Amino acid sequence: MRTERNLTRRLDRVFARLDREPERPAHIDVPRMSRHRVVLFTATLAFYLAIVWAVVITSWLVRLDWQVMFFRPYQQWPQIHAFLDYYVVLGQRGPTAVMVAAWLGWRSWRQHTLRPLLTLATSLLLLNITVGAAKYGMGRLGPHYATVIGSNEMMRGGDIFPSGHTANAVVTWGILAYLASTPRARRWLSALSAITSLGVGLTTVYLGTHWLSDVLLGWAAGLLILLALPWFEPLIAKSETALFDLRDRWRVRRGRPVPEPLVPVTPVVLRPRGAPVEQSAPAREPVASTRASRGPAHLAPGPHTARSERTPVTPVGSRRPPHADHRLPRGTTQPARPLTGG
Repeated sequence: MRTERNLTRRLDRVFARLDREPERPAHIDVPRMSRHRVVLFTATLAFYLAIVWAVVITSWLVRLDWQVMFFRPYQQWPQIHAFLDYYVVLGQRGPTAVMVAAWLGWRSWRQHTLRPLLTLATSLLLLNITVGAAKYGMGRLGPHYATVIGSNEMMRGGDIFPSGHTANAVVTWGILAYLASTPRARRWLSALSAITSLGVGLTTVYLGTHWLSDVLLGWAAGLLILLALPWFEPLIAKSETALFDLRDRWRVRRGRPVPEPLVPVTPVVLRPRGAPVEQSAPAREPVASTRASRGPAHLAPGPHTARSERTPVTPVGSRRPPHADHRLPRGTTQPARPLTGG
């Protein structure tokens, strides 16, 4: 009795929630631009501008760049040079984009959505625009091409500031955490992408291809792109809808069938035991399933009875097997066994 009431209350709460909330695909978790994310974006942008200003005015950060360059880490630890030559590939645009696109393409096919691939394309486009513009706008030369000791090497036709390897590692591996479906997976992937991008940035400093300030600015540039992605979610959703509409029109022109939405399902609500028929719960409106949403959980149609209302089936005769050596008390007779079909 109590179990039936609890089940009925849970179903009522589920249907009330479905009536209040707008329909949204069950497999898409659209992140929102929360206050915490806005604060983090503002702090990262301030850090980005501070690094640029510190390099422009040739501050202590530029002197630290030269000290690290003269230290020559690749000569201090030559035994790890071969490994880091391969590890730095995790920050190259081509190989990382292919690997991440293959995984997100498989997810898009399984989930029947284009959001993972469109999000990756949006992030890479933002990366090329922002980081590319900063590189060619500031024109800084790398450590191997520096001309004046102690200078910031700005506006000399270089393309090293910020570090493209570092920013690309932050974006391509961080997009996996951004699109994670569970909070636990998001935490683990965020930590993994942070460690990977940190290692890629330090590897470029070890190899002498970037200044330390280049890596710091690359981390900030990649993080800014990840933090700004929720602002582009409406554009991604519109692009996905437009691509699906274009696919449907192409199928119509080719004479192929267009996938239709699923048949609406009317959920059946259990009636508490003992409630009169006239006071039964009103029927809910059917919830139609669209291409991007799944139908709500429902019970199979038909009358439902509780376990206590079902007629118990009692077997005929005794369940105790007969024993030949069982002796009856004196003065009693052996009872007749019931006839059973055999």
